Amino acid sequence: MSNLPVAALIYDFDKTLSPRDQQEYSFLPGINMKPEDFWNECREIQLKHGMDSVLAYMLNMKRRSEGTKLLTRQSLEQLGRDVEFFPGVESWFGRINAIGLESGVRVEHYIISSGLKEIIGGSRIAKEFKAVFAASFVYGEDGIAMWPSTAVNYTEKTQHLFRINKGILDMTNDRDLNGFTPEYKRPVPFANMIYIGDGLTDVPCMKMTRSKGGTSITVYAEGHHELGDNMLLQGRCDYCVPADYTAGSPIEQTVSLLLKRIAAVNACSALHARQVETATRRGGIPEWQLQLNRDNTDLES
Repeated sequence: MSNLPVAALIYDFDKTLSPRDQQEYSFLPGINMKPEDFWNECREIQLKHGMDSVLAYMLNMKRRSEGTKLLTRQSLEQLGRDVEFFPGVESWFGRINAIGLESGVRVEHYIISSGLKEIIGGSRIAKEFKAVFAASFVYGEDGIAMWPSTAVNYTEKTQHLFRINKGILDMTNDRDLNGFTPEYKRPVPFANMIYIGDGLTDVPCMKMTRSKGGTSITVYAEGHHELGDNMLLQGRCDYCVPADYTAGSPIEQTVSLLLKRIAAVNACSALHARQVETATRRGGIPEWQLQLNRDNTDLES
């Protein structure tokens, strides 16, 4: 199993795996605030201070929770228990892992989200992910959130694709992330990535994944397919399916085919490499020399 190629399934969280923004399940009821009022305030804060949208909602959560214990690491994790999921999500990971093994790949799951890492970490599916990249707070000695430690907006998300690609999951390790890593040493090639998101904030990750040989999937809630259809027709994603993760659903069928393709491509690449090695041992011209000869011929012509 350890010798199998890795296929990475990378998900947004809110409205991709969960039908609503995570704050709307317990946090906003806890401060007696309607979702539309909270998000309108966040937008006003963003415009007033010229802030990043993620930092704006984090600031508003802090302001609105003053005098309560709703913004501690423990309380946020507890809020995660109330997050609901689209049909089939909670059994999805085990089924896809088994399908991957049957197809000849080992599946790893990741989250890249503008939501809060603590809430995701307290959810019922947290154990399924190898890494969660999301917004987070610094907590004071009293346990209450005092400052953002990370904020993952829609363009910031793309950084984490490279972390997955290079296997550098420690957020404090920028040196290795920015350093040169030969392609053959990268544990998760982009071609082995499947990015799953729901909307425009996922477009940078979707386009980067696709441009580097991977695949992007847009999911939509029942009756709300218009945005996904447009993203598909505009070439921003490869597939557009309902956010239904039950057995036999369109997304399961799509991902199953993609895992088989990843396994086949990796098997073909391995076969090519073995035949090159064999030809070289038998006295043939090494592949690098052939390529150099081709390059020189092109220059001469």
